[in-house]
Amino acid sequence: MNSKALDVFTGGVSNGEFGLPEEAIVVMKRGQGYTLWTTDDKEYLDFSMGWGSCLVGHAHPGVVNAVNEQIGKGSNFSYLNDKVLELALQIKALSPAIDKIRFCASGTEATMYCQRLARAFTGKGKILKFEGAYHGANETGVTSLFASGNTPFPTPELTSAGVEHVTNNLLVAPYNDLETTRQIIEQHAGEIAAVIIEPLQRCTPPRPGFLEGIRALTQQHGVLLIFDEVVTGFRLAYGGAQEYYGVIPDLVAYGKALGGGYPIGAFGGRQDIMDWTHEHRIGADNYVWMASTLGGNPISASAALAALALFREPDCYINLHKRGKQFRQQLSEIMRDADFDTQIIGDGPLAQIAFCNHEVYNHRTTNSADKGLGRKMMMGLFERGIFLNPMGTKLYLSIMHDDIALDGFYERLRETLKTMR
Repeated sequence: MNSKALDVFTGGVSNGEFGLPEEAIVVMKRGQGYTLWTTDDKEYLDFSMGWGSCLVGHAHPGVVNAVNEQIGKGSNFSYLNDKVLELALQIKALSPAIDKIRFCASGTEATMYCQRLARAFTGKGKILKFEGAYHGANETGVTSLFASGNTPFPTPELTSAGVEHVTNNLLVAPYNDLETTRQIIEQHAGEIAAVIIEPLQRCTPPRPGFLEGIRALTQQHGVLLIFDEVVTGFRLAYGGAQEYYGVIPDLVAYGKALGGGYPIGAFGGRQDIMDWTHEHRIGADNYVWMASTLGGNPISASAALAALALFREPDCYINLHKRGKQFRQQLSEIMRDADFDTQIIGDGPLAQIAFCNHEVYNHRTTNSADKGLGRKMMMGLFERGIFLNPMGTKLYLSIMHDDIALDGFYERLRETLKTMR
């Protein structure tokens, strides 16, 4: 099967970024809970979980039943429907940033629309992002993503071809460095429409006071604050990073876990900003075009409603945080016992292994870790039946991961580390 994949897909992968050797490519056919099976019936314990989109696990009965109930009623109307209306009301109730909301088909689109709105509303052209942050496959998201660390701030570093024009409207700051960010904002306040931030950047937690400081700076200088909650939304708390960190942005983008494994995107914020998408303004200077063929379709909305119901179950987040903390602590012990210098970072049901002996608090400190060892470890785990993305060291847990899954990971990690010696 992998030979057929190599015939039709660049690199043998349908949706990019895995970077597997040709002989390691597998084809998945089924998933249940935290387990995946290939077309030749090889079993994998999944620690990627659809890049975090399957926080409820694969084929959760609650999601499956909700989707099956809707399928016979129609899959897409490209219009307001009862499921997306109910979903919007629930999101507005849990997200203090949202007065109004619109739906699209992915987190990439959601962050793109937030940036477009910010530029239009403020009349300013530049966005400030943090080095190493990913905000989807739009130009902002893929610039300074794999940064070398040699480019002086706030100059963006092109880490993808084809987006050269982004250098005209993007500034870059170091995450968790409030003073440098302050200097950039003060110097460029007249040009900056918004600061976009992953409140928990990849797996790196914000230092105490950092998010609060960014919120104060943006308010002081007339700059909008965009929270990219595509990853943190519904993962750290039911109210996402806004609830978890107690900081409220002007605009917020959602995706991934919201859809219960189905494609979804949503963005919202203050009414005075969101009103710029009102179609009665078409032809006026204060109109921002927004439309999405699959945005808010009743299949994805039904799956999302089922996912939110699961997240509302008693102790859901207590268990996610308990399991994630246990996971990170055990990883630290295994690495120490194997005599590897590592830093284990993350929060909630997220973990990342950095092969270094220094504190990890932003992209440059993470990037200075030994990426060769990281790649060897991830490939060793993949070969031993742990499904993950070998191009990074980020690991996702779901509400379905239990002691059996984690023990299976620990066993295979120990085996992998022995071979790395």
